[in-house]
Amino acid sequence: MVDTDRITGAAKELGGKVQGTVGDLTGSKRDSAEGRAREAAGQAENLYGQAKDTVRDAAEHVSDTARDIGGRIRDTVGGLVGSDDVEDRARRAQGAAEDHFDRTRRSVRHAADAASDYAEEAYERGGHYLRRGTGSVSHQVAEFPLASLLIAGAVGFGLGLLVNATRD
Repeated sequence: MVDTDRITGAAKELGGKVQGTVGDLTGSKRDSAEGRAREAAGQAENLYGQAKDTVRDAAEHVSDTARDIGGRIRDTVGGLVGSDDVEDRARRAQGAAEDHFDRTRRSVRHAADAASDYAEEAYERGGHYLRRGTGSVSHQVAEFPLASLLIAGAVGFGLGLLVNATRD
């Protein structure tokens, strides 16, 4: 099952790429910067969804393994049933296996919740720093438009040289 954050993140990332490209083509610095910001936010949300999927898959795997082990113990002990002593041991082994299964399930859920909280916090921090950086860049561009234009031209020229060098 794919997490909805992966889907919305991929959509935001694509929308940001389109907006950034349109901004680049039309010369709109605002659209270009907003597009790049949306693209980065989409990537972060997509990664957050991937982390949640990974944790969920790991929890399901551990749960399935513990259930399988409990079933094998039950089957093995069920074949040995014949005396009261063996039946008593089988019940205790089954109870112990179920206790381990429950503890494992709680531990995995706790780890999944902690990982999810950590990923969500990282996503929120990334968005905050991205907005702050975008505001700072916008301020610098507004304050020093000529210097910004020269820097953007130099970066574009350098990228053009790199792209051209890789073709040769």
